Amino acid sequence: MTNNAQLTVDGKTLELERVKAVEGNDGFKIGQMLGQTGTVTLDPGFTNTASCTSEITYIDGGAGILRYRGYPLEQLAEKCTFLEVAYLLIYGELPDAQSLSSFTRRIKTHTLLHEEFRSFFTAFPASGHPMSILQAGVAGLGTYYEDTLDPNDHDQRDLASIILLAKVPTMISYIAKRATGLPLLYPDSSKSYTEDFMRMTFGLPYQAHDIDPLVVNALDKLFILHADHEQNCSTSTVRLVGSSQANIYASVAAGVGALSGPLHGGANEAVLSMLDDLRESGTPIKEFVTQVKDKTNDVRLMGFGHRVYKNYDPRAKIVKKLADDVLDRLSGDSEMFDMARELEQVALEDDYFISRNLYPNVDFYTGLIYKAMGFPTKMFTPLFALGRLPGWIAQYHELIDDPTQKIGRPRQIYIGESERDWIPMSERVKEQRSFEEPVHFQV
Repeated sequence: MTNNAQLTVDGKTLELERVKAVEGNDGFKIGQMLGQTGTVTLDPGFTNTASCTSEITYIDGGAGILRYRGYPLEQLAEKCTFLEVAYLLIYGELPDAQSLSSFTRRIKTHTLLHEEFRSFFTAFPASGHPMSILQAGVAGLGTYYEDTLDPNDHDQRDLASIILLAKVPTMISYIAKRATGLPLLYPDSSKSYTEDFMRMTFGLPYQAHDIDPLVVNALDKLFILHADHEQNCSTSTVRLVGSSQANIYASVAAGVGALSGPLHGGANEAVLSMLDDLRESGTPIKEFVTQVKDKTNDVRLMGFGHRVYKNYDPRAKIVKKLADDVLDRLSGDSEMFDMARELEQVALEDDYFISRNLYPNVDFYTGLIYKAMGFPTKMFTPLFALGRLPGWIAQYHELIDDPTQKIGRPRQIYIGESERDWIPMSERVKEQRSFEEPVHFQV
């Protein structure tokens, strides 16, 4: 008995080859559907369409499982550094001591920004949106490292990956520093990856800036939790752009643009805004939960539920423990943290949320931790981008190395006007539209 499926359209039958998954959902190849039946599938948001096979990340949303290259996230977050996980994602295996040392040394060699690039990057308005500045900066790197642009040259692609891992933390720290008007610092290769990022973000010249190792470890773990998450919007964007043979800088810059959207990268900001509103209004938590359940209003519970996870987000469990460990140490907003814990407890004991599989996600506590560390709210999404960077790089490598990949070209179902003839201007019916006169600005 075949494991394939058959699709019958207008009397024509098409055999759909089954692609077996190691774990999770199998798929059916539909590449011949248009040619043999004259029809296509319609799947808005690609919620049921696999665009690739991948060996990088496995998610079982129902069971609350997330694994990188087969390793449970919980083990990696407990036992590894962010750079170890980055190496794992990009190269497929956990590094031995020598490999990790070499990988780390290569990254530290490239953390400085080219002085001309530094001038370009710091010419954006200091008040500009951090993700717009970061996106432009990542794309601009390709103009300074033209010997790393060929995606089919493995050595060039590998060096470009190192350059991205090395320079993006420096770039993000400069965005944060310029927003506050404080002087920029050069990288310090004697520090660890995450510690130096924090030093460049918060330190000042000629002043010792000792960072609590517990805080450095917490941020390192948060980066691990965000390192990859299968074919989400930004990762799929990196792959789609890369499928045209665009270089890795252009592809990752596109991923940064996708992440900048509030539906993708802005959830932890929304949680803080919700908690701020609750505190200002003085609304009791139980009353707020009642309002959330009342569908006659627009009150929303942020930081709960996930498109993929129908169980407790495994990343959220780790984040909550990190919050418990570091918020008191950081003298953070204990009142807001207490509100968050009470809100979680009330919601998790309510049948309304239990029956709908609405559990806290990774964003519920991350914003509180970032805020306690001293990061302004608008820097939360760049922190997400820094964590996701090795995942984007790994996905790009896998795409380029996959001989079955083609340039991305989704189909559509056209529902506009059918063919019609051109009409002279004098015979056209005036459309009832109002246009405001454009406002002219002087630059």
